[in-house]
Order: sequence, then C-alpha cells, then structure tokens
Amino acid sequence: MKLYRFLSDDDTSAFCHKVTAALNKGWELHGGPTYAFDGANGVMRCGQAVVKEVQGIYAPETKLSDH
Repeated sequence: MKLYRFLSDDDTSAFCHKVTAALNKGWELHGGPTYAFDGANGVMRCGQAVVKEVQGIYAPETKLSDH
C-alpha cells in the first residue's frame, strides 16, 4: 500500500529535522515544500508531503507515524 503524510511545523530547524527523520525511515518527498504565514501566531509555517510504499492493506486505523 502507499501511505501519505503531510508534515508541518514552524519555519525552524525542527521542521527540517522532522522531514529528515521521515526520509531516514524510508519516506520520499512528494512535491515541493509549502510556506504560509500564520497570522494568529505571527510565524511562518512550513509543510512537506511525503509518501511511502509498505506491505499491508490500508485501514483508517493505520498509524502512519509507525511506518
């Protein structure tokens, strides 16, 4: 099955570490990163989609972060 996750965080090194951790667990980038201004908190936010092929059959209970 193919899994999809959208990672997001404030525009800090924490976001880069989150994406790097996913890549090192076998996830692959899907498209480019996105950026948006979070006016409520006064910060820039980043997002990156990642995908991964794994064994099994998808169910809504699938915990994506376990893969």
